[in-house]
Amino acid sequence: MIAQTPAKARDGSRLLVLHRETGAVEHKVFRDLLEYLKSGDVLVLNNSKVIPARLHGTNVQTGGEFEILLLEENAVNDWWAMLRPGKRARAGTRIALRDSTGRQTEIVATVLEHNEEGHRRLSFSGAANILEELDSMGEVPLPPYIRREAGSINQEDRERYQTVFARPAGSVAAPTAGLHFTESLLEAIRLRGVQTAYVTLHVGLGTFAPVKSETLAAHKMHDERYELSEDAARTIEQARAGGRRVIAVGTTTVRVLETIAGANDGRVKAARGRTAIFIYPPQDFRAVDALITNFHLPCSTLLMLVSAFAAPGRTDGREKILAAYAEAVRARYRFFSYGDAMLIL
Repeated sequence: MIAQTPAKARDGSRLLVLHRETGAVEHKVFRDLLEYLKSGDVLVLNNSKVIPARLHGTNVQTGGEFEILLLEENAVNDWWAMLRPGKRARAGTRIALRDSTGRQTEIVATVLEHNEEGHRRLSFSGAANILEELDSMGEVPLPPYIRREAGSINQEDRERYQTVFARPAGSVAAPTAGLHFTESLLEAIRLRGVQTAYVTLHVGLGTFAPVKSETLAAHKMHDERYELSEDAARTIEQARAGGRRVIAVGTTTVRVLETIAGANDGRVKAARGRTAIFIYPPQDFRAVDALITNFHLPCSTLLMLVSAFAAPGRTDGREKILAAYAEAVRARYRFFSYGDAMLIL
């Protein structure tokens, strides 16, 4: 049931609506979201753009093959990355990169160091800014459960593993709840009197990491860069002051808003920084009233976040979410990044 391809139309995905108080479930199509929105609501979306982060190259000395997955930019031409095979990527190793057609380029990545997680720090030469070369060199960093032939270039993935409102580049995984929106749906939402606001959280690979520790408290959460502008913060805070709903699109948006609210006595203010917030039952929510999200992997921190949201301040959210997931399985919903959506009210 893991979706290998996106729905034919972005807003043609299915939408499971879960009512928290009653546990009732409705089956809809994503464009039916309009039925659940009302004038004065604020819809908050993550506008981070996915970069073509997967690169290929050869060891300058030995000719051995490497696959590079860029993770985060430290400075221009200075990145943390995952390399395969990692054992061969010792400090000083120089890797000559190929473009997306397989041709050799003049760009070379040099391994500087590695960290406790086994990631390598790379310095790039031969280009003024490797970030500006990625469109001609990189592949879309699809999650490992979406299968593609090695080396194949899929133009549909380039378009569809990206939201229509993506702006600042920096994510290595899509904020997938936003993939269901079209320009026309967003316009219809605004015509209904719903305001839109944007956060930026650059999604890292840690979003897919399962919790393996014996206790939740022992899990080391990944951290990610975020930013919330003055205008967006003002829009959200005015809605909250007026008793209007804040509807988060995606768990990444929830993480930003709850991080900021938690640091400001419940208020949402403009901010930028890094968040390693780990949300799980019985968490209360200070900034978000409703959530649009996809269906998440077992044992993931995202599944724990939506379980908390299904029953704020209580511990029965897991049962509510798993019951809703069982209904989604029965109704043959499509799961994970390219899959269907869920609205929790």
